[in-house]
Amino acid sequence: MNIEKLPSCDDPFDSLLPVEEARARMAAALQVVTQTQELSLLDSIGRVLSVDVVSPVNVPAHANSAMDGYAIAAASIPGDGTRDLQIIGTAWAGKVFNGNLEAGQAVRIFTGAIMPSGADTVVIQEHVSATDQLVTIDRDVEPGRNVRLAGEDVQCDQIILTKGTQINAAEVGVLASLGINKVNVYRTLRVAFFTTGDELQALDEYADAQKDAQNDEHTVPELEPGMLFDSNRYSLHAMLRRLDIDVIDIGIVRDNADDTRAAMQKAASSADVIVTSGGVSAGDADFVTQVFHELGNVSFWKLAMRPGRPLAFGQIGDAFFFGLPGNPVAVMVTFLQFVQPAIKQMMGLVSTDPYTINAICLSTLRKSAGRVEYQRGVLANDEQGNLTVSSTGKQGAGRISSMSAANCLIVIRADKSGVSPGDIVEVQPFMGLFG
Repeated sequence: MNIEKLPSCDDPFDSLLPVEEARARMAAALQVVTQTQELSLLDSIGRVLSVDVVSPVNVPAHANSAMDGYAIAAASIPGDGTRDLQIIGTAWAGKVFNGNLEAGQAVRIFTGAIMPSGADTVVIQEHVSATDQLVTIDRDVEPGRNVRLAGEDVQCDQIILTKGTQINAAEVGVLASLGINKVNVYRTLRVAFFTTGDELQALDEYADAQKDAQNDEHTVPELEPGMLFDSNRYSLHAMLRRLDIDVIDIGIVRDNADDTRAAMQKAASSADVIVTSGGVSAGDADFVTQVFHELGNVSFWKLAMRPGRPLAFGQIGDAFFFGLPGNPVAVMVTFLQFVQPAIKQMMGLVSTDPYTINAICLSTLRKSAGRVEYQRGVLANDEQGNLTVSSTGKQGAGRISSMSAANCLIVIRADKSGVSPGDIVEVQPFMGLFG
């Protein structure tokens, strides 16, 4: 009789799902939230457009001056030498010159002012000689120079922002320039999360329990033997909060099937996505694995990657489920590679993949072929201006301080057995990963 073997960290890589296949399965399964709402422009910051935005106007609405100077007709430019033009008025930004300009005439004009009728060129004030009544120009004036044409930036009926665009500062500015004060966006995604383990100590409960006994506010009380501060819950909360979603913190769930089942059912009834950390391996106390297989539909469970080999994905009811490992670095790495792109896809964003660049590696990086590795690194520029990356040192999945010391992840593909100094490597900068 053969023993049924559950996933283990000692499994051969050829029995693990490749990362790219896992990403493809996940992307195919996920669905964008269908509900939408109309919000005021400032309330929509961080949200995702559910429809294309079509410009109702030209921007700029009228031809206007790009510089302070004198508006003239191109026909007034001399073929040789200089020419005196009569100044017939002034055009200010916000105050239109209502007359008609003819050849031989000029209008004093300021940046942003509407071009007078008959004018098609602006000569900047530094390139003329002027009195109160006359301005002298020369043959070097270029026809059509220093004029912003109507619709030069945005044309009426042009699609200016497409469905799936996240509204940030630039988008707000564009929409405001079009006079648009309300937009249609997808509703906010709801994400519930909890950590698991009898050994976890919540910071708030610890502080409350120690408050009366702590005489010196600079003294840090010791934890009970075997207990650990629950850093994963805080890391997850911090990463989730940057995504403009509703975050539901269910807290710490202890290591038993009943509590785990109740927490999963509560999360599934209130959220679009469930994220857990810990309890997804094959041990007797890994109740997340047991309950997920009982309640949900499992798409994958073990991946050819490090850190983060045990990573469960599937559905519990209508909610998508991500069971992350318990090691702190593995939690952050798997969140950034899988959970964050999934959330962005469900929010309606078009671009969800982590941003990557290439850099020259300065360190020797060891790994086993057959799995993708995400190692912590530090990006910098050398004296020649080349982008370089070096390792933060030991890469254990429990070394959470290494994530703080790093500013990027070095991605070493499955077909590589290591990296030597001078090799070109793929890098995911944290500035493109967090949020």
